[in-house]
Amino acid sequence: MARRTPPPGSQTSLREANRARVIESLKRHGRLTQVELAGSTGLSPATVSNIVKELTASGLLHTSFTSRSGRRATLVSLARQVGLVAGVHFSSRHLRIAIADATRTTVTQSTLPLPLDHRHDAELDRLSLLLGDMMESLGGSVSDLLAVGLALPAPIDPRTGMVSTPGLLRGWEGVDVAESLSSRIGRPVHVDSEANLGGLAEAREGAGRASRSSVFIRIGHTISAGIIVDGDLFRGVNGKAGQIGHVTLDENGPICRCSNRGCLETYAAGPALLSLFPPGEGMQRLGDLLQAAESGDGSSRRVIADAGRHIGVAAASLCNLFDPELIIVGGELGLAGELLMAPMRHSLERTALASADGLPEIVEASFGEWAETRGAIATALDQVAVDAQTLPITA
Repeated sequence: MARRTPPPGSQTSLREANRARVIESLKRHGRLTQVELAGSTGLSPATVSNIVKELTASGLLHTSFTSRSGRRATLVSLARQVGLVAGVHFSSRHLRIAIADATRTTVTQSTLPLPLDHRHDAELDRLSLLLGDMMESLGGSVSDLLAVGLALPAPIDPRTGMVSTPGLLRGWEGVDVAESLSSRIGRPVHVDSEANLGGLAEAREGAGRASRSSVFIRIGHTISAGIIVDGDLFRGVNGKAGQIGHVTLDENGPICRCSNRGCLETYAAGPALLSLFPPGEGMQRLGDLLQAAESGDGSSRRVIADAGRHIGVAAASLCNLFDPELIIVGGELGLAGELLMAPMRHSLERTALASADGLPEIVEASFGEWAETRGAIATALDQVAVDAQTLPITA
């Protein structure tokens, strides 16, 4: 039976609007205390307390006890039984899948290697099968998923859902990836770039949680950035915002895959770094480079430090344009830690405009190589509409 819509301005309408604000805030932030929930929604503590009691009784929310500043506090989250979502990350060389409940707790995950020039049709077919197998292991099926978030290693046009720039992800261009996957599994799918979703994860629940504005720089086989402004992603008109890997360092430099010369990627991305070593040294993947550097190999450490110096120069331009509070470094090469970030700081100090507050802090990502997958989980949850009166429904 259809529910009657309460008239605007009525007490019932106001209560439903307040419940919706509480639910949306929990979807966005995960777990919050009742005091934090009041602050994020603008509702009074008494109103929040009443809504939490009501929705906990209905099974939509879960409460537990924690401590804040030495005082006991009630921690609130969406209930696990609201349902499951999937986060998927196709990087240049790996496929990562995680299935999580409404509290963002991962219940199962998987990682597979990918060929360098993978194509959308074969990989989406394989993903569909893997999602089915993973859900079956949990005693369910793909139809039980509320939504799927998908991260790709290329800018995505938010208006079309397609790769926005030719040449950056061959085999995936001209395809509405969300629609293509959705037609295979029958569930809602939302697609964005890996840097955007990595930045979203770090801003929502990681290193950037306390910052209003931050930049997540993902450094691996490719280089890109996710820009957070006032807590939300800044994508630009065509989704190309943050393509720091294609900032020109030398207009007479090497030809880049984007067809320009001297882009940052031609000096500091995975293929450029690995090409510096003779074939016989076994530098096939960035993991080999990181392992050698950790073992004290001088050449490997120098290559990573030089990459950090180049990335710092490009990051300075990004800072001059967007003036973020924080720079978060992730991706495969981000696992190098201070070996990479110390030269970045030095370049930033030399080339970025300083302010009275100093330069943005540079920190390592909280979630390592799983940041993008966690961002995909967050964006999947964003697409789920939780009905405070009945059952969760997909948007």
